Amino acid sequence: MKARTILLTAALCLGGAALSFAQDPNIGTWKINEAKSHMPDGTTKLKSSTYTADGDNIKVTQDGTDKDGKPLHTEWTGKFDGKDYPVSGNPAADTRSYKKSGERNLEIANKKDGKVVTSAHSVISADGKTRTVHVTQTDSTGKKIKWTAVYEKQ
Repeated sequence: MKARTILLTAALCLGGAALSFAQDPNIGTWKINEAKSHMPDGTTKLKSSTYTADGDNIKVTQDGTDKDGKPLHTEWTGKFDGKDYPVSGNPAADTRSYKKSGERNLEIANKKDGKVVTSAHSVISADGKTRTVHVTQTDSTGKKIKWTAVYEKQ
């Protein structure tokens, strides 16, 4: 009887965790809509971002091109808690943080040596089909560059 109760409790916990990730509007693959995006030359262009559940974390993989047009593949695993977690594949950043600021909003910061080099505000539309990301980046000369990228859920 005790084993059955433990198994049932474990199943309910796992089911609850899976349900919470399934309801997170960020989960899924997002592809760039270049016609609706406004990105200046010389900036990183992320063509796709995939958000998946990884245990009690979120894993984000992104593919695109760097400021010089070379292929870029980044990976980040962590929580949407505003804390810095390592990011791989991006020579301009060594950590990234995500923080929810509402059900469909994320505040994102890429850091290099503890200093913010890129910040972004991501908003998912009410129908869950479009993600608009407003980005502010500091270039190597200290100049701030702003742009907007629009993604569609696949």
